[in-house]
Amino acid sequence: MSLAETIVGWQCIGCGRVDAPQPCIGVCQDRKVELVQAADYLRLWEQQQEVLARLRRWTHVQPHAGQFESAWQALQAEVRDLLARTDTAD
Repeated sequence: MSLAETIVGWQCIGCGRVDAPQPCIGVCQDRKVELVQAADYLRLWEQQQEVLARLRRWTHVQPHAGQFESAWQALQAEVRDLLARTDTAD
């Protein structure tokens, strides 16, 4: 996953209005959008990367002989499927 492109803007410390001035070409319209603080987004992205790294490690771990092998193989298959879907969403 790559981080989303960011722009620099201004936020009112009173009401919270966000403004990111750009060159106007005369067709501007205000529309309601949902925004997230870049620091919050980055924190969640880093947590996701940590979880994905752990999942990738789990796909290579093997239990001791005779201990939960079929359940472990099923878990690994599920993790591999999750990683495959996540990696293609990048």
